[in-house]
Amino acid sequence: MKVVLGFSGGVDSSVSAVLLRRAGWEVLGLYLDNTGETARREAEKAAAQMNLELRVLDVRDELEKKVCTPFCEAYLHGETPNPCNPALKFRALLAEAERSGAEAIATGHYARAEGGVLFKGRPSNDQSYMLCRLERSQLSRLVLPLGGYEKTEVRALARELGLAAADKPDSMEICFIPDKDYVGWLSRRAELPGEGDFLFHGEVVGRHEGIVRYTVGQRRSGLWEGRKLYVSRIDAASNTIELALWEELFRRELLVRDFNWLVDEPGAPLRLSVRVRHTKWETPSCTAESLGGGMLRIVCDEPVRAPAPGQSAVLYDGERVLGGGFLVGSK
Repeated sequence: MKVVLGFSGGVDSSVSAVLLRRAGWEVLGLYLDNTGETARREAEKAAAQMNLELRVLDVRDELEKKVCTPFCEAYLHGETPNPCNPALKFRALLAEAERSGAEAIATGHYARAEGGVLFKGRPSNDQSYMLCRLERSQLSRLVLPLGGYEKTEVRALARELGLAAADKPDSMEICFIPDKDYVGWLSRRAELPGEGDFLFHGEVVGRHEGIVRYTVGQRRSGLWEGRKLYVSRIDAASNTIELALWEELFRRELLVRDFNWLVDEPGAPLRLSVRVRHTKWETPSCTAESLGGGMLRIVCDEPVRAPAPGQSAVLYDGERVLGGGFLVGSK
């Protein structure tokens, strides 16, 4: 059996290659080249150390079209987009599997894929939230060898095996912004909105430095009459940012667009749980109702803090991931 593994040369993909081989797979590594020569050479060196066949695919043009441009546009519209977009990676893996005659594809994500069903990984480092946009055709062929492991266990195994990646730092949150200066990255791609007003309960209480520098839930520096204030809404059209007290950030009802179902779309409301950001602790029970056209209404039993437009809302039935879409509103 042959599997195409997304391989970066980091500890997760390196240990994944070892575990796949132990399970009897013939492993072909695929490196998606989007950051430059240094990173590519490190991946090639790691693959050579492991005697792993590695193919390199230049995805910079596709990354620009499918990830970078939407990411930039979302910020300019006052949204907070997820930095991780798996669409490009998994489509490339599946295409390579078709070219090379491989039965399966694999990545080093900390989640479980079993028989075309996606489940949470271990609580300490579960990454199932990041995989909610998978296509069912991709999920049906996906193997996730790290699903039963914690990160500390993976690093320990890498040291035991003598892998060069054992103590390599984790990859950055936004792979296409290596210096983590996303405002600078945005400014090189578009004309950014200038200063505007902070509003609190309809009253102007100060000036902000540009909407792309803020996200819903972020605390504003300083105090207002002895209280901390937080960003509750970003209005790109008026270039204003609305502020709120901590207790005013919480919402029970969520509206979601472009929902991607990993199961057959239900015809009636379901009792599930929901996660609206990549955290492990905030997954309240909820009732989810499909509105048609990819729209979904989610009513939470307990309010969630500061759901940000543009972020993913992911539904779970116990450990199982049912799908995810993008937040557009809340109340």
